[in-house]
Amino acid sequence: MVSNLPPLLKNKTCAITGHRILLDDIKYQKVKADLLEIYNKGYSVFLVGMAIGFDLLCFEALQDLKADGNDIKVCAVIPCEGQEKYYSSEEKEKYLRFLSLADYVAKEERTYFRGCMLKRNDYMLDNCSYLYAYFKGSEKGGTLYTVNGAKKRNITVLYYGEQE
Repeated sequence: MVSNLPPLLKNKTCAITGHRILLDDIKYQKVKADLLEIYNKGYSVFLVGMAIGFDLLCFEALQDLKADGNDIKVCAVIPCEGQEKYYSSEEKEKYLRFLSLADYVAKEERTYFRGCMLKRNDYMLDNCSYLYAYFKGSEKGGTLYTVNGAKKRNITVLYYGEQE
C-alpha cells in the first residue's frame, strides 16, 4: 500500500467495515452517534475502505462530525486502482468527492486483482485497535472476514445497533 499517512497510533485508530447493501434498520443519526461515541473514547483516526454502502455512509458521518469541530482524521483505504469503476454515476460522484475530502489516502496502486479487498481489510486491521462494523451475520464476504480478523487480533468490535 502506498500511503501519505503519518505513522499511526493503533490505540487511537478505528477501522470501519460493513455491508454494501444497507437494510432499513440503518439510521444515519445512529451511525453518527456511534462514531461520536468512538471518538469520545479517544479514537481520532478512522480507516474507511471506501466501498459503497456502510463505508461511504460512515465517511459522510465523519465529515459531519469534523464540521461540528471534532478533531477527526479520515484515511481512505483504497484496495485497487479504479475501485469505483463499476459504481453508478451517482455513487462514483460521491466516492470521488469523499476521496478529495480524505485527510489521508492509503492505496494499492495496481488495478483489481484477486484478494485486493482482503489485503485492504488486513491493512486496516493491522493499523487499528477498534473496529466499527455493520454485520448482519452473512456466511461469507469481506465484512465477515474483517470481523473474524478483528476477533483473532483481539481488536474491540462495536457492531452497529449494539450497545457497549
